[in-house]
Amino acid sequence: MATELQIKPAVAAAAEPPPKPKPPPPKRVSKRKGNTSGKVMVLEYHRIVAKDTLYDRSIKKFRQDLQLLYERGYRPVTLSQYLDNEIDIAPGAIPVVVTFDDSDPSQFRFLEDGTLDPNCAVGIWETFAKKYPDFPVRATFYVLPNGPFGQKKFRDKKIQMLKDWGCELASHTWNHKSLGKLTDEQVCAELGKSIDWIRGLGFEPRHLALPYGVMPKNRALLKSFKYNGKTYGFRSVALAGAGPALAPTDEKLDPMRLPRIQGMDRDLGIRYWLEMERKMKVAFYVQP
Repeated sequence: MATELQIKPAVAAAAEPPPKPKPPPPKRVSKRKGNTSGKVMVLEYHRIVAKDTLYDRSIKKFRQDLQLLYERGYRPVTLSQYLDNEIDIAPGAIPVVVTFDDSDPSQFRFLEDGTLDPNCAVGIWETFAKKYPDFPVRATFYVLPNGPFGQKKFRDKKIQMLKDWGCELASHTWNHKSLGKLTDEQVCAELGKSIDWIRGLGFEPRHLALPYGVMPKNRALLKSFKYNGKTYGFRSVALAGAGPALAPTDEKLDPMRLPRIQGMDRDLGIRYWLEMERKMKVAFYVQP
């Protein structure tokens, strides 16, 4: 007896999901012509407190700095984005690198109820970024093993927020000692301990800010040194002043001697260089 063939109905091929629409290109920030050979401001802040001092920026002035930068077409990038020439800002915008030294609690602080202090640096910036989303919290923090930023009970929460924002942690050494007064072995320990600790927080510390702006006697150690049997080194070394850095593609750029501009009003501070650019006395990098 012949076996009746079982004919299965054809299965329709699964329809491919429609392609996601591409986001619209960012609007041009200004009428400035593109200039990828211009200079870049690397700003340096320390504490953000009630009143300006020699190295502190007042809460009021820091808010004004952000507003002024935004209105004049500056947009933040990390130090790595600048040095790697991966500047992802809108056309017509000028990149600015914002750095903070010492991981002081005034830079990143929570209130007792676990909410972000609106008067700490990142609290001020986060509020600003909600109003101006194209000026996100994006900074490079040269940290010390003080939490970082104190408040050790909030450490993990702070670290995750920094990662979510796209910030980066960099080294400010282990004990903030003047490297010029240390032996080679002591320098290696200062740097190696700092790198190991920052890696333990989930960041790769590619950059170093020199305490007091002082180089070690053996400068070659900054590029490559050994500590506990492992080899370490930095992509850049930040100085303490006092002008804009060269374009990331400029052959004369020496990332191991990277100048920074103080976030303050004194000579050669942030307001001075903003005016220099406004008056077209210095050519800054402009995103094409």
